[in-house]
Amino acid sequence: MKAHALAGLRAGSLLAAAALTGCSVGVPDPAAPKVEQTVTALATPTITPGHDAEAVAAQDMPFAAGGTLAAGVPVGISDGLKDVPGWKPVKQNVAGESQYLKADGCLVAAKVRTKQSPLALSDDKESTVGLFAYLDPSILPGYLKTSTLRWGGERDKPGPTAEVLLLERPALPGAATAVLARVFGTAASSVYISVACPDAGTLGAAQADVVAHLVLVPPAN
Repeated sequence: MKAHALAGLRAGSLLAAAALTGCSVGVPDPAAPKVEQTVTALATPTITPGHDAEAVAAQDMPFAAGGTLAAGVPVGISDGLKDVPGWKPVKQNVAGESQYLKADGCLVAAKVRTKQSPLALSDDKESTVGLFAYLDPSILPGYLKTSTLRWGGERDKPGPTAEVLLLERPALPGAATAVLARVFGTAASSVYISVACPDAGTLGAAQADVVAHLVLVPPAN
């Protein structure tokens, strides 16, 4: 039990540090193809013959539906949090990462990475579990919960959702953290949103803002 608790504490500390220092998503195998880390949140569309992007964007995106995306066309993250009262942008799409600071001290880092095919496993859920394990080998699959983020749709209106994996840790003195992430294997991209706050109460409010306003942007084609 002590070893298990220590592993959990280590995972929480690492993720808090990652949220504040901008930890990037990489590939564990040095021999694997290099994963480039430059992307805009709304990439220039690439036409995929026979692919109905509008139909895909209009439906929920569970893990099992990842294969319906166009091959190699990245998913993005909106910048909607910058317009929410109490939040301000501190970094705007620098190498695919944006950061937002809340008046209560919470910091959100939202990252998009492209050319992530080396991370893809049998399905998007397994790939995302693998991503967390790469970031910290002490993060076991049982620590992760399935959650959702908005998947396109109109602002301030109900719309489709996309499944992601959520890692939450009990608050430590002066720090409470959560991470939502997903690898989109077919789209060869990943999204990673970390939330670091002073305590559990501020973390819960910040997570609610993230879910409501940081929308995953389906590929246009």
